[in-house]
Amino acid sequence: MHGSEACSESFYEAVIIVQLCILLSRFASAQSVGGQGSEVPANELVRHVVANELKAEQQDRSHWSFRLEHEPNGQNEVDQVVDTKDGDLQRPLLINDRALTAEQQQKSDKRIQQFVLKPAALQKSLNEKNQDAARSQRLLKMLPDAFHFTYGEHRGDLIQLKFSPNPSFHPSTHEAEVFHAMEGTVCVNGKQARVEEITGHLIHEVKFAGGLLGHLNKGGTFDVKQAEVAPGYWELTFLKVQMKGKALFFKTIGVEQNYSRSDFRQVPDDLTLAQAADVLRHSNAAARPIATAVREVGMRGR
Repeated sequence: MHGSEACSESFYEAVIIVQLCILLSRFASAQSVGGQGSEVPANELVRHVVANELKAEQQDRSHWSFRLEHEPNGQNEVDQVVDTKDGDLQRPLLINDRALTAEQQQKSDKRIQQFVLKPAALQKSLNEKNQDAARSQRLLKMLPDAFHFTYGEHRGDLIQLKFSPNPSFHPSTHEAEVFHAMEGTVCVNGKQARVEEITGHLIHEVKFAGGLLGHLNKGGTFDVKQAEVAPGYWELTFLKVQMKGKALFFKTIGVEQNYSRSDFRQVPDDLTLAQAADVLRHSNAAARPIATAVREVGMRGR
């Protein structure tokens, strides 16, 4: 599967974990400034940070191109992705470490052109992404009540924070049940006050409606890494989720995913789908600088 659907399934499924990463990084930063003996109650501090985080999300309208390495249909694939306000386009560059054949390139270009001519197909995946983003925001608001936080090891600039469920918290939704079943650790860069890595696991089985709407088995793990891709902008760079089960109420969240993202380049906020398709046509597996392709497309658009 390629195009918008593959893009949606391959990296929007991480939205809840990513939001947790970002929030925990800011929580750790605030705690490190105030010290473990800070007089500010932890829950009140987290509530304040949640409000700031949600505000920051609403203000961020940036768009990016990047390389996506993932494993659709059991094979390793490297794609170029361009994110626009109207949806995301992607083009495979390598499949099982081999460049695409002329026939594969032709099929990919045709599929991209179909999205450009009929953007309604992209709108479906964009709507699903927005629905899961709304779910993640609801979960963020629960964070101060759902978890306990404690300090772990300090290694140079890295600050470790441990999180575990608050036993007095009672999830009211299926999403909250998954959220509340997690525990793990976060490694925060103290200088940048951002998360470098978060790892965790489900500490017990989660059943939805007695299993009718799906379930997740105890012991499932996740590992997430992020990095500063441009001054002031942090993005997800690695995700590995290994959970057995199925959650039917999420549109784009998978329980077994393995991918990495790299070579981020910011693209104009008003980049059209036609221009994004042009950028993809000028990218190739030889790692031609995507910034050059974006610049050339912009010059032709003037």
